[in-house]
Amino acid sequence: MWIADQWKDYEVIDTSNGEKLERWGDYLLVRPDPQVIWNTPKELTGWRKPNGHYHRSNKGGGEWEFFHLPEEWSISYRELTFHLKPFSFKHTGLFPEQAANWDWCRDLIKSAGRPVKVLNLFAYTGGATVSAAAAGASVTHVDASKGMVTWAKENAVASGLADAPIRWLVDDCGKFVEREIRRGNKYDAIIMDPPSYGRGPKGEIWKIEDSIYPFLELTSQVLSDDPLFVLLNSYTTGLQPAVLNYMMSTVFTKRFGGHVEADEVGLPVTQSGLVLPCGAAGRWTK
Repeated sequence: MWIADQWKDYEVIDTSNGEKLERWGDYLLVRPDPQVIWNTPKELTGWRKPNGHYHRSNKGGGEWEFFHLPEEWSISYRELTFHLKPFSFKHTGLFPEQAANWDWCRDLIKSAGRPVKVLNLFAYTGGATVSAAAAGASVTHVDASKGMVTWAKENAVASGLADAPIRWLVDDCGKFVEREIRRGNKYDAIIMDPPSYGRGPKGEIWKIEDSIYPFLELTSQVLSDDPLFVLLNSYTTGLQPAVLNYMMSTVFTKRFGGHVEADEVGLPVTQSGLVLPCGAAGRWTK
């Protein structure tokens, strides 16, 4: 498992009965987590006195309950700074487990010894974008949500990357890649974090089990002749590491050589010493 264990401003303190107790900087949050199917005693004070608690509804969704939590605050990871704010469906605007992938991408970019162009698709609030830019890459950041792209820009500014070579695009990722193919534009690395389910600009349905393999084939056409890496994230239960490995090997290794590794991504739990699984990732390198 790839473990994001270098955080100072974030930690999973404890887990029990479908929930996790987290520290985000100076604030404690309790949020649901479907992986936590065990029920151990909630002995820590933080369980009873968090700053925010997201309660799941039996009808789906849920709502936040706040206790002295600001509308927005920030935490840092290495030289990067991220703005946080609790919003719908339990999220805060950051997935801390992805720091394991940020570090992997950063090391490859820094050691490449050449300019690196990165394409970040389904790029959300820009964790991977700012990490790659801080490592020296030029980044094209694509997300269909204008609000998420604005948030990502704010994270770049907070991280001292206001003048970094980042292109910010509000666009459908599939349509954008198709246009890049027609334009002949190429990238040395691709990062993608596709949703499990979504709808395109004309009502097209994206269901990851049906759509991801054709999408990988599509993105392979915008890789340069000497590509550096491809990173694929998945939070969908059915896409196990072995599935990611096989798909990426079939698409990228067959075309460019290199090799694929795939594994679960996780966060250490302070109280128990265990690691909480947080989805899977596939990594192709030349």
